[in-house]
Amino acid sequence: MLLSLSIQQLAIVDHLELDFKPGMTVITGETGAGKSILLSALGLALGDRADSDSVRHGAQRAEITARFDITHLAEARDWLAEHELETRECILRRSLLANGRSKAWINGQPCPVQHLKELGELLMDIHGQHAHQSLLRRDQHLRLLDHYAGLDHRLTQLNSQFLLWQKAQRQLKQFDTQDAAQQARIQLLSYQVEELDQLNLQEGELEELEAEQHQLAHAEALIQTSQEALDLCDHDEGAALQAVNQALHRLASQQHPKITEILQLLSEAQIQLQETSRELSHFIGQLELDPQRLLWVEDRLSQVYQIARKHQIDPAELPQHHQQLQQSLHDLMGPEGGREALEAELIQLEQMYLEQAEALSQARQEAARQLEAAVDQQLAHLGMEKSQFKLAFQRTAHYQASGLDEVEFLIAPNPGQPAKPLIRIASGGELSRISLAIQVVTAQTSSIPTLVFDEVDVGISGATAEIVGRLLHQLAQRGQILCVTHLPQVAAQGDQHLHIHKESDEHSTLTRMQLLDQAGRIAELARMLGGIHLSAQTLAHAQEMLQSRHH
Repeated sequence: MLLSLSIQQLAIVDHLELDFKPGMTVITGETGAGKSILLSALGLALGDRADSDSVRHGAQRAEITARFDITHLAEARDWLAEHELETRECILRRSLLANGRSKAWINGQPCPVQHLKELGELLMDIHGQHAHQSLLRRDQHLRLLDHYAGLDHRLTQLNSQFLLWQKAQRQLKQFDTQDAAQQARIQLLSYQVEELDQLNLQEGELEELEAEQHQLAHAEALIQTSQEALDLCDHDEGAALQAVNQALHRLASQQHPKITEILQLLSEAQIQLQETSRELSHFIGQLELDPQRLLWVEDRLSQVYQIARKHQIDPAELPQHHQQLQQSLHDLMGPEGGREALEAELIQLEQMYLEQAEALSQARQEAARQLEAAVDQQLAHLGMEKSQFKLAFQRTAHYQASGLDEVEFLIAPNPGQPAKPLIRIASGGELSRISLAIQVVTAQTSSIPTLVFDEVDVGISGATAEIVGRLLHQLAQRGQILCVTHLPQVAAQGDQHLHIHKESDEHSTLTRMQLLDQAGRIAELARMLGGIHLSAQTLAHAQEMLQSRHH
């Protein structure tokens, strides 16, 4: 809500300080008194384009400061927090230099003028014949419809889905636009990894293969040598064990102390030879000749040594090298695992986006019919009973964060005439009344707390003017309305009344504005009813209008 507006050296205003309250504030004054300056000042505070003519003649600069209460406006607080600005207050300041340049501040911090515009769109909507006419911006039509239908949450979900789809699309595009060197690297790594996958060399397997190859290769010679040794120990004629046995037999009958010692040694030799023969027999029994196994082991080792030479590493390092190549390939191709996986993910995300977008579109179509009927009803009250308000839907050429719909407000001013865009056929007065009708209908869902109407009553009078006033007052119950009007029926409905007038002397002309008390309001309404010379009858009529307002 707008709390105050300070204007310094703007056009024909030297100094003006205004305080505003909730509800409906009406602004009146004679033609040329400077009512438009107030709206121009608000527009400049909200980021409108400025020029050097805006600065009061003879002044160095013009200053406009607008202060807003954003206690109940989460969107504005979020915007300030996002831009790392103080969120407990909202003060917009604009300085216009005589050379045409301007500066902007938000809460005392310098900022681009564009930031004033972005934040201003959350704070205030100005309806009139100027750049802030939101009804003439097609992008606002869809936004108004979504607010009216309560689709903001679903729109946020769709936006998140759209961003996921967009990310997957970028990843696929990046994959397809990789340079030739990277593609060649991927191709080489793929071949190397596949070759090592097929080899499938396990940790410790090389040592086992080499030991087995050595054993298998020397098995025949080892068997032969071991058998010969066994024969010499036991099996052959005159073998060592037989010779020891014979020696023991011959010496056994001799009685001599020294022979006893020798017999002891021969007995030990006999035992050792017997043990040796048993061990040799057991060893020879375990050995076997397996030429096929030897051939397989040697072929396996040959593959390992060959691949190790290709990679210029020790064969024992192949398992670790295999893992490193797999990781490098994974990093180049992405965690999704290649183009096929990226394509599949993109298709899935696109399908999810389309499902949500189609559901949102259907909800919009249903809400549009309700909005059309509600606005038509309000237009009838505003003297446009023959007009028909329409929402035209068109499919977007591309997927968008807001969905698949483009929406435009149309109006058919008379029966039998086709509906056409507002910007093409609506007059200023008609556009203001259409805007008023839409705002009244969407008031319960609109998040903009302050609405400004610039002469919404142009072209109407009598009973319709009173209805306009009541509608504006009704609309003001949800927030704040500022209304520039020339009709007493509308002015009488205000909760506060500001009067603009000019003061001139030989050297300058200045615009002044004052908040009217009850007597001042009666006098101003009487002037609006009957001109400069106020009669008792017009004063009584004005007093009656104030007393009967809101009824």
